[in-house]
Amino acid sequence: MECVLCHRLVEGLIIARNELAAAFPDAFPVSPGHVLIVPRRHEGDFFALTQREQQAVSRLIPAACAWVQAERSPGGCNLGLNVGSVAGQTVPHVHLHPIPRYSGDVPDPRGGVRSVLPGRAPYWNS
Repeated sequence: MECVLCHRLVEGLIIARNELAAAFPDAFPVSPGHVLIVPRRHEGDFFALTQREQQAVSRLIPAACAWVQAERSPGGCNLGLNVGSVAGQTVPHVHLHPIPRYSGDVPDPRGGVRSVLPGRAPYWNS
């Protein structure tokens, strides 16, 4: 079976790239402007990437977020990386999610990524 993200590296709209990684719009965006940053080499585990590949993915964050800012003008951004099926990874190719956030997109955005485990975000109530 062909990897959908490997296919997007060849066939899709690339918004930022370097020697070892590329960024493109997510096909199933969580919010308008949601982007994926992927290594060019097919690998499912972020921690199995070489240090150079990990850095290449990270170096594309500013360019990917600048593209989103120019296209959509979000008020903020969450960065997400699911490593392993228990963490929610469903596509076996490493991909970092810059997810644009907009004022009013959720009732209370406090806690951000802490909300992946319901009820764990509001540490400020403790």
